[in-house]
Amino acid sequence: MSEINIDVMTLFPEICQSTMHLGVVGRAIKGKIIDLKFYQIRDFSQSKHKKVDDSPFGGGNGMVMMAEPIFRAFEHICSVRSTRPRLIFMSPKGRVLTQKIAKNMLENKNIAFLCGRYEAVDERLIEEIVDDQISIGDYVLTGGELPAMVMIDAMVRMIKGVLASDKCFEEESFYNGMLEHPQYTRPRVWRDRNVPEVLLSGNHKEIKKWKLEQNLKSTLKLRPDLKQDSLRAKIF
Repeated sequence: MSEINIDVMTLFPEICQSTMHLGVVGRAIKGKIIDLKFYQIRDFSQSKHKKVDDSPFGGGNGMVMMAEPIFRAFEHICSVRSTRPRLIFMSPKGRVLTQKIAKNMLENKNIAFLCGRYEAVDERLIEEIVDDQISIGDYVLTGGELPAMVMIDAMVRMIKGVLASDKCFEEESFYNGMLEHPQYTRPRVWRDRNVPEVLLSGNHKEIKKWKLEQNLKSTLKLRPDLKQDSLRAKIF
């Protein structure tokens, strides 16, 4: 049995499938750590031509995704999983995705994503079945597929057993509320630029201290909006 079940409702499942079966997420699928399924919303339309959108009441630009096909798709997912997943609607109106949100989402063993298209999704559908609205930033894309893939990737790589070690993500940017320290590899000198001597010293205590200091410096320089007062006191 998979550690987590993820279902995605979309008008363009081929966009997601071609990407999600590669890399880290692809390995998690092959290793049966996650069960990831994609559902074409048009398959749940009851109209002759598989219509899923219509013009908005009150006028306005663009089209609005209809509630019923999405609702029927979600009902189908609930029946397949034998439980009601937590439904996430990827929307620019939602709270902005963070590492903490992605990690906390893994407390749910069944998660479903709704990827919107066109101008909007019928608000009644959102009120009826959506549990959370998530955005990946203060901008608008043509659909929710890319945001959903971003969030799935952020979540899956933190599931135990997906990466070689938990340290692979625990020491990365944002996991502990700060940015990651700089990284270096061979050669020791590249275009007259040297690797910091402390990293070559073999002194693990000093290396750990250097990394913490660099974490803080990077955060204060690049993301001063992140609060690191407690860390500053710990280091200095």
